Parts: sequence; structure tokens; C-alpha cells
Amino acid sequence: MLRLAMTTDAETFDRVREPLADRGIAVEHVQAKERSLRVSGGENGEAVDASVGADLPTGDGTSAGAAAERGEFAGFDAGFVYPSRLMEGAVVDARLSVPWVNDREAVLTSRNKADVLAALDDAGLPTPRTTLVSNPVDEAVVTEAAADFSYPVVVKPNSATRGVGVATATDLDSLLGVVDYLNLVHDYRATGDKSYLIQEFLPDARDYRAMVVDGAYVGAVERKLPADALAEGRWKHNVHRGAEATGIDLPDRARELAERTAAVLGIDYLGVDLLETDGRLVVNETNARPTVDAATKYESDFYDRLAGLIERTAAEN
Repeated sequence: MLRLAMTTDAETFDRVREPLADRGIAVEHVQAKERSLRVSGGENGEAVDASVGADLPTGDGTSAGAAAERGEFAGFDAGFVYPSRLMEGAVVDARLSVPWVNDREAVLTSRNKADVLAALDDAGLPTPRTTLVSNPVDEAVVTEAAADFSYPVVVKPNSATRGVGVATATDLDSLLGVVDYLNLVHDYRATGDKSYLIQEFLPDARDYRAMVVDGAYVGAVERKLPADALAEGRWKHNVHRGAEATGIDLPDRARELAERTAAVLGIDYLGVDLLETDGRLVVNETNARPTVDAATKYESDFYDRLAGLIERTAAEN
């Protein structure tokens, strides 16, 4: 039976275990964060560990901690998908030494919203009008960048997820106020990404998450806030912020757009966020670590295609 290392133990892990087991793939959790991870060896080539008992010798001359950790990461055929925290992920990747369904490059590509939109725009795919701002810049640069837009505008960090830090600005003063807060974050020396996006706001847009596996559309959900939340003026349809995801049968043009997006980016397993309003259909963002929803919300061959992708990836080892 093929062994698949999964670095998340949230909803996706619980949902995929049984369907993939039915297709000959054993899914096991490998913890990649909020723990200690042995990085390098000591004088005798042993890995150093701070855990209790790590310095106790075993029969082959290595520490008990080193032997246990090798067992934790040993025997896997593939990974799914590269860990969200890239620093810890590098260590886990070295210990597992397996090919990934969505490797580090795929996660990095999708996480960079500006890079994704630029690549799709170059390929002729529809996207919202967007400008990248790289801090530090003077207010005059922000003012000039915003002059191409009609208010309200959306302001979002370039590499955050789950709608974190995304805001709307109704005029130049409110835009500069939002930017002030971003400047505070970017002023911290350890902040890696010091860029943000100014993007056109698409009012009353329907929000879809389409899934593409190995080049083929395999289903979609529409994400929508409850009526009371909409009445309060909320507009971010993120499931992690209270929106409900309902399975939906997308038209051919939306399916084709999702497939073309995955092809342009070269990512095998991809969530493609589409916005539809006033006859426009655009790619807003992508996610190379998308949550798997209930199987009833996808095409009947979803797990067959996913299992096939995992098997093909494992064969690269």
C-alpha cells in the first residue's frame, strides 16, 4: 500500500483518509510545526535533540531520539502538500526525502498573488485590475498608483491567506490609513514580504472555488456569507470567516478558466478562486494548499483523479 505523508491534520486530512485508503493509499499525518525538529548532527554525526531521552544510546551507536525521528519520517512514498511554513518545511522535506504533490515551488508560486495575476494576465486570462506596491514608498507613490482606480478599492497583503489583512478603502484618505498599518508591519525588520496589492473592488460578486486535479476540473463550491452578515456590510466570502461553501455546477467557461489557470502556473493540484459579476468572470487568487470539501460537492471522479496524481507523483521517487 502506498504511504502518503500529509502535513495537515485539519479538515482535509479527515476527509481524504478513507476515500484514498479505498484506492490503495494510506494517509498518515506528519507534524511539521509547533514542535522541535532535529536539524544537524553532533560530533559523531548524530542528530542533536532537546527532547527527553534524546541522548540515550541505542544498539547501533545513535541516540534514541535520532532513531525515533528517523522512524517517524521513514517509509513514505510521497508527500501532500509541501508544508505551509517554509522554514520548518525544508527540514521535514529533507527528512522525508519524497516527491510532493505540490512542492515548495508550487506553494511559493501560488502564495505570491501578484506573481499569479501577472502570469495569468500575460497569458490573456481575465483578472481584476491590480497594482503591486513594494514598501517603503512615499505617499505620492500610493496616490499615483490609486489614481488608476475608482473607489472603493481593495487593499490586500501580497502573500497572506484566508482573507487576513484584506480591507476596502472608500477614498484616498482611508486608503492611506490602511497603508499606514501595513507600513507599521513592514517596518519590522523580520517581515519577509513588504508588498501589498491595490485592486479593483467587484461589488456583489459571486465567489467560487474551483478545484483542478492533474489538469482537469473536478468540481467547485460557491462561498457565501449568511444574509445577516451581508446585511451588516461584510463582503469577504472566506469559509474561515463564516461563509458557507455549497457545491455548484459551474458553466464550461468557468471550468475552462480554472483549467487554464492551473496550466499557466504549472500546478497539479490547485484551488482557483473565481469572481463573477456584471457578466465578468475573473481569476482573483489561487491556492496550492486548498482545503478538500465534502465529496458530494465535487465531480464523481474527484478521488480517482486525486489518487492517480498521488501515484504518479510517488513514481517519481
